[in-house]
Amino acid sequence: MTRGTHVLSTAPEAKTSARDLFRRGLVIPAHPLALTADRTFDERRQRALTRYYVEAGAGGLAVGVHTTQFAIHGTDLLPPVLELAADTARESEREVLLIAGATGPTAQAVAEAELARSLGYHMVLLSPYAELGEDALVERARAVGEVLPVIGFYLQPAVGGRPLSRDFWTRLAAVESVAGIKVAPFDRYRTLDVLHGVVRAGRAEEVALYTGNDDHILADLITPHRVVVDGREVEVEFVGGLLGQWAVWVRRAVELLEEAKRARAGDDAAVRRLLTLDGHLTDANAAIFDSVNGFHGCIPGIHEVLRRQGLLEGRWCLDPAEELSPGQLAEIDRVWAAYPWLRDDDFVAEGLARWLS
Repeated sequence: MTRGTHVLSTAPEAKTSARDLFRRGLVIPAHPLALTADRTFDERRQRALTRYYVEAGAGGLAVGVHTTQFAIHGTDLLPPVLELAADTARESEREVLLIAGATGPTAQAVAEAELARSLGYHMVLLSPYAELGEDALVERARAVGEVLPVIGFYLQPAVGGRPLSRDFWTRLAAVESVAGIKVAPFDRYRTLDVLHGVVRAGRAEEVALYTGNDDHILADLITPHRVVVDGREVEVEFVGGLLGQWAVWVRRAVELLEEAKRARAGDDAAVRRLLTLDGHLTDANAAIFDSVNGFHGCIPGIHEVLRRQGLLEGRWCLDPAEELSPGQLAEIDRVWAAYPWLRDDDFVAEGLARWLS
């Protein structure tokens, strides 16, 4: 471990500290996968990405999640990807929360959580699994939670998720090992199902809500939600974001989250500014994530932004067919020129040579 490192412990007596850090509200990028032109693991640029996120002020990293490409699960690539991110995060002199993605049936998800724990990760982001019913999904979360604290994940159907009932979110939130939920259905009705479920479970104070709604980021972060259940009114809020969109322009994301916290604390000028920027960020996200084509070009869109900044060498994905959609590059050009205040090019240019060293 690097001298001066302050990465959180995963010992049982220290899990509360990881949860406390998570509940404060963090910028958590969904970490992409850096590949060479022949689609092998580019460790140098993967390390540079992690260094960029940490120096930009991200409070955590989510590795092995959708943006890292689900195809690495069940392969020999998952362990080195998780290990490199953890080792690189330990270069920092501040605490960095490490979150590992886990997927598949219960046995696979538990094994991946055990791998993550062995590498020093603090939590697991548990992706939905289409072959299990809601009862089995709750039991799966309970089993994974015996290894590491769990973050539930409402993934939108367009990229592999499925609709889940309000009752499911109530039962999931009631599981003691569930530390948070990434809410990413890209749907206001389904987002409310999660909020109501957490309140119904009586765990609004313990379960941290993170927006994954890349189409509604800033509005989620500044909105106080007053949920009425059984005659009780409970205020819940999104404390941070665990986002594919925050895999790019991270320095600005950190600044926006701090401004969102001021807005929630009563800064009306911050509210007005962020409501305007919410439209800009959603427009940029539509181009980067390729919403018009059902998000087919989402991952190469993220890679294209990182390529332009010099962090990645190319847009390559594990699947050669996973490329930008027709017209997507022109849309990225458009939002790149339209919203320079969303970008952090100067920050990246200043640190790039150091991160790549």
